[in-house]
Amino acid sequence: MSRKKIVLEIEGMDCAHCAVAIERSVSKVRGVIKASVSFATARATVEYDPKKVGPKEIERSIEGAGYKVRERKPLERERVKRRAVLIVLGLALTIPVLIIELFLIFPEKRLLLFLLATPVQFIVGWSFYRGAYYSLKNRFANLDVLVALSTSAAYFYSLAATFFIEGPTFYEASATVVTTIAIGRFLEDLARGRTGEAIERLTLLQPETATVLKRGREVRVPVGHIQVGDILLIRPGERIPVDGVVVKGYSSVDESIITGESIPVEKKKGDVVIGATINKTGVLKVRATRIGKDTVLSQIIRLIEEAQASKAPIQRLADTVVNYFVPIVLMIAIVSFAAWYFVLDSSFLFALTVFVSVLVVACPCALGIATPMAVMVGLGKGAEHGILIKDGAALERAHKITTIILDKTRTLTVGKPKVTDIIALSERREVLLFAAIAEKGSEHPLAGAIVDKARKELGRVPDADWFKVIPGEGVKAKYKGKEILFGNKKLMSANKIDITHLLDQIEKLEGEGKTAMVLAVDKKAIGIVAAADTLRKTSKRAVDELREAGIEVMMLTGDNKKTAEAIAKKVGIDHVLADVLPQDKANEVKKLQAKGKVVGMVGDGINDAPALTQADVGIAIGAGTDVAIEAGNVVLVKNDLTDVACFIKLSRKTMGKIKQNLFFAFSYNILAIPIAAGVLYPFLHVVISPMVAAIAMVLSDIIVVGNSLMLKRFELRHQ
Repeated sequence: MSRKKIVLEIEGMDCAHCAVAIERSVSKVRGVIKASVSFATARATVEYDPKKVGPKEIERSIEGAGYKVRERKPLERERVKRRAVLIVLGLALTIPVLIIELFLIFPEKRLLLFLLATPVQFIVGWSFYRGAYYSLKNRFANLDVLVALSTSAAYFYSLAATFFIEGPTFYEASATVVTTIAIGRFLEDLARGRTGEAIERLTLLQPETATVLKRGREVRVPVGHIQVGDILLIRPGERIPVDGVVVKGYSSVDESIITGESIPVEKKKGDVVIGATINKTGVLKVRATRIGKDTVLSQIIRLIEEAQASKAPIQRLADTVVNYFVPIVLMIAIVSFAAWYFVLDSSFLFALTVFVSVLVVACPCALGIATPMAVMVGLGKGAEHGILIKDGAALERAHKITTIILDKTRTLTVGKPKVTDIIALSERREVLLFAAIAEKGSEHPLAGAIVDKARKELGRVPDADWFKVIPGEGVKAKYKGKEILFGNKKLMSANKIDITHLLDQIEKLEGEGKTAMVLAVDKKAIGIVAAADTLRKTSKRAVDELREAGIEVMMLTGDNKKTAEAIAKKVGIDHVLADVLPQDKANEVKKLQAKGKVVGMVGDGINDAPALTQADVGIAIGAGTDVAIEAGNVVLVKNDLTDVACFIKLSRKTMGKIKQNLFFAFSYNILAIPIAAGVLYPFLHVVISPMVAAIAMVLSDIIVVGNSLMLKRFELRHQ
């Protein structure tokens, strides 16, 4: 089955119930595999089978649920402006209603209150009626149903008392509730906008135009017109418009917006440059290699959007509660009204006050946004520091990690080894030449080091007539009738090559942390070539930070045990898994998981893909320009191992915020609803008015949002 994924911006969501309603509607569409809707981000992430359904059908299902699919920013700003206008209208009418109702008495008082409150009820409150209609149409009750029902009860009873029956009016209650909740939603919109600042900043980074060299002439064109292969001229101070390769020039480039690294990176001919970064000093000519949605910037934006629209597993608890919340609140409100009016013989006014207050004070929004708001801020915080977290589930799982496995090559080390020793039993030149011939077709980092060494000392390195890579052991090749074997002791043993006379020297080299490879020609060992990779500058500090965080650190490598242990000793790792073939790395992760450990695997994202996928959290380092296709759940853009500890700290802090939010949301509803129902009235004569209930409900949302936004102040690194 083929799969595609789209992220859609949704207009009209006002509470967590809306997200659940859209998920239900989209999930019913034939061909939709999975739908995840986030109220906090107002986005839907939909996986679907393109052979069965297309984006248009998915959009129609969203519109059928009463919502709109929209463009990102322009319409969002229009929505905020419209709400601001409605709030001004609501306040302009509600404040006089409150003053007149509470402090003034005159003959036409009720008629004036009716004239002031009616626009509030049906213009400012129109979105509640619209939302309630679509909610009930889809056989689902959301917060709009509570607001529409409670304010309508107060308004229409007041209408009857104004024109048809004797009794007090409730205009101040209906108008205050509508305006207060409208203000609350407006503040939520602004808060959600703040959580999306990371994406907002990224989308504004790409320049609108660029200079393209065509037949020796400089032509200024829109960035969208750039084609792969175009030669771009980038002057000092200009942003690089797309990803590319330097073909001429030398400069330093500020890549901080992508990697978070403040020190500019030197760029020369052959170096890769990333779109949206800033050329600082010299003039560069760059050949465009990735444009549009394929650029690193576009991939990063897509990753963040998909992650923010995803749901963390802990959110299922809140979603389950939200599903049953409105029906339960309606039942409590009706039972409370009936109990006070029919059983306890209170006045109709008191019973109606209780009914309206219960409906208004209940706040599923606080429950609904408790998790996604914190996750969204956490994901944005990570992105600001070059830590791209692909989904909320990874952010949640990371706080449980007990063991981190670090791959050696290109993770703990830079992946660019150098030849350190050549031990020849015949001629040194012959050993280096045959080793280079055998390795010339290999993609292993050690192969590159040997070939480079041979080219520097010998000049041209001829091609082998035939060669074969033997994973985890070495290479086999033929050159001018000679059979060449070049690799580790396993390879020699498998081919029955006697290396007893070389074992002491191999052991000595491996004890120094070097990788020793034996060269055999026509079944006879004639020498050793040793190479060593250099550690990343941050490797030792990264291991120390992980251990300080209480996490067990292990190293996984295909190198022999002695070489691996020598490297591990330098960085302070006690547990080493060596001689592990690439295809067996995932099995080592499984063994640890079988022991009850929660495993995070850190690798370069290429040959470590199976292990990254098997781990509870896969962390890819060395993302390069293939950010979006890495196997890991997390991508460390800066290639900095200390970001692993930062990511885990961020996960722990985010989970702390989520738990605080959920505790407050549950506590608020457990306390507020019974008080609104009048439980304390027989003892303390305390009951919540609808106006106070509305303010309390809005404040509960603001507290949850504010608590989540405090994550933005969290320092991932010690200064």
